[in-house]
Amino acid sequence: MSNYFDIYTVGVGGQGILTISDIITQAAVQKGLDVNYYPSKGMAQRGGFVRSQVRLGRKQGTFSPSISPAGSDLVVSMELSETLKAIRFAKKDADFVILGLRWLPADVMMGDAPYPETEAVLEEIRKAGGKPHYFDPAKVPAGMRPNLYALGTVCANSRLLEFLSKEFIEEFIANKWKKVAEANLATFRAGFDAAPQD
Repeated sequence: MSNYFDIYTVGVGGQGILTISDIITQAAVQKGLDVNYYPSKGMAQRGGFVRSQVRLGRKQGTFSPSISPAGSDLVVSMELSETLKAIRFAKKDADFVILGLRWLPADVMMGDAPYPETEAVLEEIRKAGGKPHYFDPAKVPAGMRPNLYALGTVCANSRLLEFLSKEFIEEFIANKWKKVAEANLATFRAGFDAAPQD
């Protein structure tokens, strides 16, 4: 097992994509792991592209904060088409955990550009040597936060739990939002138990 684990996360503003990386980062810090968190909001208004990079296991000052092309072990995506932007940053055997929400840009809504089909996105991942794990966003239970659901799917479908235990992440989630701990833990566990449509 490698002592390093790099996570490249993509989505759009308003989805809570940075919260996923923030939870992983803060949980890693509390566990005493070396971690570097590099959010890049860009046009992060609602609907704008958002990405983040988390690097576990590397001491500060000994590496670049940015993940190089073909460098990430895991890609997490909460917007189907944005997944395509992350492919070049993934290793050949990287896991792609995708909650396939669709946020249509203006040119797509106006009929001036196509939106990629789910299978086309998954095929691009396979052609690059990645392992897609696709989750239908319609199956996220009503009232649950999709980003915490997505975090659960990440824990169940990647090597993240080789570095952080499920129980440790649950404890962190419960302590972070104490007033809604029960609901948030139920959301995380529902994502963990969900079966991907690979």
